Amino acid sequence: MIVIVGNGKMALAIAKGLKGECEVVGRDRVKLEEFCKKSGVKSYYLLDDFDITDKTLILATKPNSLETLNLKGKAKEVISIMAGKNIEEIKKYIKASAYSRVMPNIGAEYNSSMSAIYGSEKAKEIFDKIGDTIKVNSQKELDIATAIAGSGPAFLAVVAEAISDGGVLCGLSREMSYSLTRGLFRSFSAIDKKPADIKDSVMSPAGTTASGYEVLEEGSVRNSFIKAIKSAYEKSQKI
Repeated sequence: MIVIVGNGKMALAIAKGLKGECEVVGRDRVKLEEFCKKSGVKSYYLLDDFDITDKTLILATKPNSLETLNLKGKAKEVISIMAGKNIEEIKKYIKASAYSRVMPNIGAEYNSSMSAIYGSEKAKEIFDKIGDTIKVNSQKELDIATAIAGSGPAFLAVVAEAISDGGVLCGLSREMSYSLTRGLFRSFSAIDKKPADIKDSVMSPAGTTASGYEVLEEGSVRNSFIKAIKSAYEKSQKI
């Protein structure tokens, strides 16, 4: 049985994606009971009474709580989804036979996470159940992937909201503009081409797309997103 340590939003998304095939550990009984109702998880444990011996843990607490977990025993494996906390630091506070780091995203709730993995095949096997996975070669690559896979949904939400607002500005109803935007993201994700090739296939000479693209370039949209990824990565090094 997989044990999730922590009961926040990301922990909840993973538990829902795993269809309740896990247990959860936390500090607050009321919050744990609510977590179980929402996720379908059948068993929970309070942190102070929990022994991790021979268990597979998904460490889903906030990074700044690592030092205060005080987990008893030695786990079979610790799979951490904490941003910015490397394996060497985790080893100082939690004993285990194996350690992995994974960065999923909130799409896990819908079995549509994009998860970056540094570590074991067991970690990959678990996160394959809640979406797509990619194995990286170092913890540095995992931290960079965190800025894309982990923070990316928030950045794309900004794009989606802006596109939808643009439709409303031009005269569409909010509902219709939102539906078109959702469909746009769905169709984009199905196109198996490089982003530049997609852009070139849509943008005809002196056409509507070219006109809109010119405005995006004037606003340094691409440069802003590049800097957002870089900033998110650099922040992960300071946590």
